[in-house]
Amino acid sequence: MYEIRPVHEIIFDATGVQEVLQNVAFILSTMMYSCPMDRGFGWNPDLDLPIDVAKAMSASKIVQAIQENEPRAIVEEFFFEEDHMNGVLKPIVRVSVHESI
Repeated sequence: MYEIRPVHEIIFDATGVQEVLQNVAFILSTMMYSCPMDRGFGWNPDLDLPIDVAKAMSASKIVQAIQENEPRAIVEEFFFEEDHMNGVLKPIVRVSVHESI
């Protein structure tokens, strides 16, 4: 099982498991409508909601985005790093990789 956070660096020649993990990190980092050639790619964050409600709604959206855009990644666990003082949620996903798809 691998723990993934939003991407900070892109490895252009990634293959196999590294490619899948990087793709999931890229999904976590991409807000829907921000990708010019694919406006539906990514996930749509829930803004201006109480943090517990935003966590529940965002989790399902992120899991759905991963399932649609990277079927080789199987979401095993999902949680957030929370900053209540600033109202920030950082998604963290633990996935296993099914390379044969």
